[in-house]
Amino acid sequence: MKGFTHKVQYYETDRMGITHHSNYVRWMEEARVYFLDEVGLPYDKLEADGIISPVTAVDCHYKATSTFADVIAIDISVRTLKGAKLGFDYVMTNQDGQLVCQAHSEHSFLDQAGRFVALKRVYPDFYTKVQDMINQD
Repeated sequence: MKGFTHKVQYYETDRMGITHHSNYVRWMEEARVYFLDEVGLPYDKLEADGIISPVTAVDCHYKATSTFADVIAIDISVRTLKGAKLGFDYVMTNQDGQLVCQAHSEHSFLDQAGRFVALKRVYPDFYTKVQDMINQD
């Protein structure tokens, strides 16, 4: 899968010229949306099917600062896939290859009534593809 990159925007920085920490979580979402598109289960399809995917956990470890115009490569991988839950790991590096952030997020898949959606049953192709990715690591 082609990697995801994000160019730091001026508005994402604080008065010191450093990227505000909250933006890394936004970039994680951008990378996650990109990942789901690439594996054939885009968010708009989930929503059209009446499924939501709320974030249930986020964990970020900031290793170095980033600043305006830095290009951040975000490598995303699946850590866990269980029933209606999916966990991702993120490694973010700048254009010089310096590690700026390591992070993890967890997500559930729910129908409109708030019931868990079994990914293996509802999206078997997606489930198999992601399970294969996990097994390759």
